Amino acid sequence: MQAVSRRLGHQSLKLSPAISSLKSIYPLSDHYYGADHPRFGSTLAPKGVGHLVRKGTGGRSSVSGVIATVFGATGFLGRYVVQQLAKMGSQVLVPFRGSEDSHRHLKLMGDLGQIVPMQYNPRDEDSIKAVMAKANVVVNLVGREYETRNYSFEEVNHHMAEQLAMIAKEHGGIMRFIQVSCLGASPSSPSRMLRAKAAAEEAILRELPEATIMKPAAIIGTEDRILNRWAHFARKYSFLPLIGNGSTKIQPVYVVDVAAAIVAALKDDGTSMGKVFELGGPEVFTVHELAELMYETIREWPRYVKVPLPIAKAVAMPREIFLKKVPFPLPTPDMFNFDEINALTVDTVVSDNALTFSDLGIVPHKLKGYPIEYLISYRKGGPQFGSTISERVSPESWP
Repeated sequence: MQAVSRRLGHQSLKLSPAISSLKSIYPLSDHYYGADHPRFGSTLAPKGVGHLVRKGTGGRSSVSGVIATVFGATGFLGRYVVQQLAKMGSQVLVPFRGSEDSHRHLKLMGDLGQIVPMQYNPRDEDSIKAVMAKANVVVNLVGREYETRNYSFEEVNHHMAEQLAMIAKEHGGIMRFIQVSCLGASPSSPSRMLRAKAAAEEAILRELPEATIMKPAAIIGTEDRILNRWAHFARKYSFLPLIGNGSTKIQPVYVVDVAAAIVAALKDDGTSMGKVFELGGPEVFTVHELAELMYETIREWPRYVKVPLPIAKAVAMPREIFLKKVPFPLPTPDMFNFDEINALTVDTVVSDNALTFSDLGIVPHKLKGYPIEYLISYRKGGPQFGSTISERVSPESWP
């Protein structure tokens, strides 16, 4: 033991000049290992991340300098945004409020230690500040298309977004703030959710005039809640209800394109700051045409039941009435969501003079083909059933 002590002491004597020189260059203090030290300060430029001093080739093992807090990262769009950020070497802070399993699929998307889950409470301001403390970019994807007993449209879609903007402003080190809203959000919309989203946009731009607003149309992808829901209903009941006559126009967009637009806005030289982008796909569909595309992909002959708007609202109304009057949670609305029915009374397409994908240098995908290939899992004869449209099956031919 004495010999070991002598060796350790001899090594410490050898290291002491190096430590002394290090102290002369970087004087030790209480904040030596903190973000206050210039060595650990962010290199994010005020105009955007386009001016970053990057390290590496740009892949997942590089250092992009972006430390992004992505609220709503465990949701549908969130996983694609996290993947796009992580593959260019960004550190992503993932606030979550559910179980420990809600974020585990995200940890594989980045290099070791680059995806950092952090539990928080959206109603606790201190916990929000904690997950934003080390960040220089904030992306807010939080949104809900239906109400619950605990969270209203206004709280989720408006007040939470406004609170994030206020905390980001107080933070002082947030260089980019991106709010994901909805196409069709307007103070005059018949949908409460879209009115709340419009109020959030106004509140955020009031607090942070340099924030970027993204307004995607109905998002389509493997985990979407549109075509998946329709295909599941059609398989289960052998028909699909069409609200009204299915003539409402929509402009669905592929989820990967929306995530790419968010990252493209972060990587520019600041030209997207303070602007609003409307993100719609390259094609405009009626609800009926989109349902036809779904039926064609699952290779079945379409069967519809047209439900007039007054009847659809009458079916959806009981949940709205009893939502907060009963002592137990009501089931999530499936096909008959009262707020979505109201939204379907108005066409939702990109405005003529709006900023779009082209202003971000992105060409969006057409839906037919790979973006909706996930629907093959709903084919009654298996994914490989049929090779032409003529081989589609009629629901009556199946038990």
